[in-house]
Amino acid sequence: MAVEELQSIIKRCQILEEQDFKEEDFGLFQLAGQRCLDEGHIDQLFEIIQNEKNKVIVKNMGWNLVGPVVRCLLWNDKEDDKRKYYFLMLDLLVELCNPKELLLGLLELIEEPSGKQISPVILLLLRPLQTVIQKLRHNRAYSVGLALSTLWSQLSVLPVPYTQGQMQADEYGLCQCCEALVEFTKPFVEEVTGDKENSVENEKLKDELLKFCFKSLKCPLLTAQFLEPPEQADTDPLRRFAAEIIGFLSAIGYPFPKVIFNHGRKKKTWDYLEFEEEEDKQLSDSMASLAYLVFVQGISIDQLPMVLSPSYLLQFNMGHIEVLLQRTEESVLSKGLDLLENSLLRTEDSSLLHQCLEIKSFLTVPQGLVKVMTLCPIETLRKKSLALLQLYINKLDSQGKYTLFRCLLNTSNHSGVEAFIIQNIKNQIDMSLKGTPNKWFTGPQLVSLLHLVLFLPEGAETDLLQNSDRIMASLNLLRYLVIKDNENDNQTGLWTELEKIENNFLKPLHTGLNMSKAHYEAEIKNSQEVQKSKDLCSVTVGGEEIPNMPPEMQLKVLHSALFTFDLIESVLARVEELIEIKTKSTSDENMR
Repeated sequence: MAVEELQSIIKRCQILEEQDFKEEDFGLFQLAGQRCLDEGHIDQLFEIIQNEKNKVIVKNMGWNLVGPVVRCLLWNDKEDDKRKYYFLMLDLLVELCNPKELLLGLLELIEEPSGKQISPVILLLLRPLQTVIQKLRHNRAYSVGLALSTLWSQLSVLPVPYTQGQMQADEYGLCQCCEALVEFTKPFVEEVTGDKENSVENEKLKDELLKFCFKSLKCPLLTAQFLEPPEQADTDPLRRFAAEIIGFLSAIGYPFPKVIFNHGRKKKTWDYLEFEEEEDKQLSDSMASLAYLVFVQGISIDQLPMVLSPSYLLQFNMGHIEVLLQRTEESVLSKGLDLLENSLLRTEDSSLLHQCLEIKSFLTVPQGLVKVMTLCPIETLRKKSLALLQLYINKLDSQGKYTLFRCLLNTSNHSGVEAFIIQNIKNQIDMSLKGTPNKWFTGPQLVSLLHLVLFLPEGAETDLLQNSDRIMASLNLLRYLVIKDNENDNQTGLWTELEKIENNFLKPLHTGLNMSKAHYEAEIKNSQEVQKSKDLCSVTVGGEEIPNMPPEMQLKVLHSALFTFDLIESVLARVEELIEIKTKSTSDENMR
C-alpha cells in the first residue's frame, strides 16, 4: 500500500515542472517514503529513488527521507541485514539530492540528539556531511563554518574523559568523535593550502577553520587530562587530536609561534572581526590551552625559536598561567601549575628581575597560588602550589622577593600563608647576615618589612587562635634577630625599633594571651559542668561557635586551644628573656 501510494505521488509530480512542486507534494512524498521504510519495503523504495525518471523529484524532495533513513540506522540492530540497504540509500540520497537542502537537513539531525545519542549521530553523518559540503559550489566557507560550529556545539556538552579507564571506555564517544572530526576537516584544510591565489573565498574558509581550531583548544582540550607517562602519548586520542589541531593551525598559515607570541598585542595576527569581539570570552582560554600543549606536552615545540631566553618564556607564559589558575576544574588548575613549573624550572635562581613584578600577572599568579593552597579541596594541588610558590620566590632577585613578601603579607589574609612568608623573610635575613649584606634584608628596608610582621592586626583584641601560625612565625623571627644581631652592630635595625616592637607586638600579645586564656579556662569550666549534667551546650572558639558536640569532644578542643596559648607564651617569654640578656650585656660592655 505504501509503495503504491509513493508511486502515485511520483507519477503526479513527473508531469510537473520543478518550480511547480507544491509544499503539499513534499509532505506527501515524505510520509509515503517513511511508511515504505516502516513496512520494510526497502528494495522497492531504493529502486524508486534510483530510477532515472525520478531524478528531478528525488533531487528536490529526497532530502526529506534522510531523517527517516538515519533513524532506521540508529534504531535497528547492527546485525540487521537491512542495514546495508539503509547505507546504500543514504549514499544515494547524498549523491542525488539538492546539496543546500541536504546540508540544512543533516545539521538539523546533528542538533537533535542529547547525551549519549550525540556521538552515534555525529559518527554516522560526518562522511555524508563532508560529501554534501564538497558538492556546494558557492558559499563553501560559510557552509564549512556552519557545520563545524554545529558539530562543536554538540561535542562541547559531552563530558571529557578524565582517567585512562574513562578514555578507553569512551562512554559518550567524545574521543571517537574527535578523531572523526579531524578526518572531516582535513579536505578543507588541504583546500586552503592548495589555493595559491588566496582568493576571497579561500580567506573566508581559512577564518572558519581558524575559529574551529580555537574553539577546539578551549573545548575539549582545555579540560582534557592527558595520559602519563609520555611514552603512552601515541595511544592518547585527545593528545592526538591536540596535535592535529596545532597542525591545522600551521597548515592554514598560523603556526603557533605566530599565533601565541602575538596574543595580547595591539596588532593582531588576524583581521577577522568576530575574533576581535570574542577575544575576551574565548581566546584567552584557547591561548592558555595552546601554551600548555606546546610547553608542557611538547607538541610542535620544535617550531619554537631556540634563541628565546627562559625569562622571556616565563614572562610570556605568566598571562596564560593566570588564566588557568582562575578556573576551578581540577584538570585546568593542574595545567596551570604544570605550565608554571615548566617555565620556572627553565629559569635560574635569583635571575628574575624585580621589574617583572610591574607586570600584573607576576603578582596575580602568586596570589592565585595562595588561593589554591588555601581553598582547593584537592591535597595534591595544594601541596604543589606551596612548592611552586617557594620555587617562584627563589627565582626572584632580592628586591623582587622583598616586593612579593610585602604584597602577600598584605593580601593573603591567611595565617598559615603569612607564617610561610615570614619564614622566607627569616631565610633571606640569614643569608644576608652570613654572606654579603643585602640592603633589602638589612637596615631601613628590613625595618619597614618588620613592622608588617611584628604587630597584631587588632592589637590585644586579635584572635590569637586564628592567627597562631603567624604569631609563632613572628616570634621565631624575632628570637632569631635577637640572637644573631648584636645591639652594637644593629645590622637589621632591630635594636633601634625595639621600643615600637614592644608596644605594637609584645605588650598587646601579653594582654591578648591573658584575655584568651581566661576566656578558654571559663569555657572549660562551663563544659565540665555541662558534662556532669549530660546536656549539650555551645562553646565559642576562635570567635565562632562550635556546633553542638559531646562535652568530652568540646573539652579536647578547648584544651588544644589552651596548649597553643601556652606554646606562644613560652616562646614569648624566651624572646623577652633574650632581649633582656642582650640589652644588659651591651649596657655592661658600654660601661667598661
